[in-house]
Amino acid sequence: MIDNAPSASLIYLIAGEPSGDILGARLMAALKNETGGDIRFAGIGGPEMESEGLQSLFPMSDLSVMGVAEVLPRLPHLIRRINETVKDAGTRSPDALVTIDSPDFCFRVTKRLKGKNIPLIHYVAPSVWAWRPGRAKTIAGFLDHLLTLLPFEPRYFEQEGLASTFVGHPVIEGPAMTADGKAFRQRHGIGEDETIIVALPGSRGGEVSRHLPIFEQTFMKLSETLSEFRVVTVTTGNVADAVRTGTATWSVPVLVINDLSEKYDAMASGNVALAASGTVALELAAVGTPSVITYRVNPLTAWLGRMLIKVRYANLINLILDREAVPEHIQENCRADILCAELTNLLSSTEAVDKQLDDCREALKALSGAGEGGPALLAARAVLGVIQAKK
Repeated sequence: MIDNAPSASLIYLIAGEPSGDILGARLMAALKNETGGDIRFAGIGGPEMESEGLQSLFPMSDLSVMGVAEVLPRLPHLIRRINETVKDAGTRSPDALVTIDSPDFCFRVTKRLKGKNIPLIHYVAPSVWAWRPGRAKTIAGFLDHLLTLLPFEPRYFEQEGLASTFVGHPVIEGPAMTADGKAFRQRHGIGEDETIIVALPGSRGGEVSRHLPIFEQTFMKLSETLSEFRVVTVTTGNVADAVRTGTATWSVPVLVINDLSEKYDAMASGNVALAASGTVALELAAVGTPSVITYRVNPLTAWLGRMLIKVRYANLINLILDREAVPEHIQENCRADILCAELTNLLSSTEAVDKQLDDCREALKALSGAGEGGPALLAARAVLGVIQAKK
């Protein structure tokens, strides 16, 4: 814990997942920079936040649980962790509490700290613009300030009386912006003139099992007209074995990358990418690889989704621009013939590639935050502004 001066403000941070840990670490670094180090931290975080000086109340991995089947057996333990966190934060009486994403855990903590004279700030807005818009009013009832990643999000909460600041998306200041695809090719002995298709089937087991067979069919169909190409797939530890097993019998050469340090260089090495919808769409835009986005869920989930989801697009690039700048084919359109045709178009048309990359640059510019300095610095200034206003 940083405790270099009795007068230093104490900020209590809570992150429950690796992505939140990265956000939290960048926020901590920016807060230290803005205050000249005259700041203290407490709370819950992972290795990234710990590297910035946080002594986590308990391992962040205790909170990294997703899905009903996974949560229910651990519910008593999670409730104990909620109680523990509320007690610790209340005892410390920080100058501000910043929760980062992980709303299932974080909102249970903040609700119980409401009225304790602690400014309650949440970083990463729930997607009320996509589904369950009524959540905005509920959230406004117990938070004091919201930091959003997307430019169109503040209005949903401000109309419910919750002060909100658009700070920008972390992809803007992340390693994707400096990825080196040429260096990746050189490291792996791949020629500059060889065609690489980056395959990104998802980071969860269900996504991989649904998408890999369709990806294989797509590449088999593509090989009928494109004689030589290789596939580079970027995966994560929890599904790496499934990806290796699933691609082992493909008729095209596949290089599986399960090294975070190579992730963005691998993505940047591609002539084109086929990817499951998610944050990866922004990362592909950042590395400058044109892409085709797809996604498939089971039919019941799809039916429910169509009943609840209120947006036209799944891809954030398209959502920001309010047009289909990047091809996206969801559910019944997640088919080998359709995906093959889109990949063929991007591989054969310089005009189509240039248009998509121009559109992606426009979207990324919109994600850079409403001010100078980048998302982490804007978030730090917003947090410090909330603390100053309280004083």
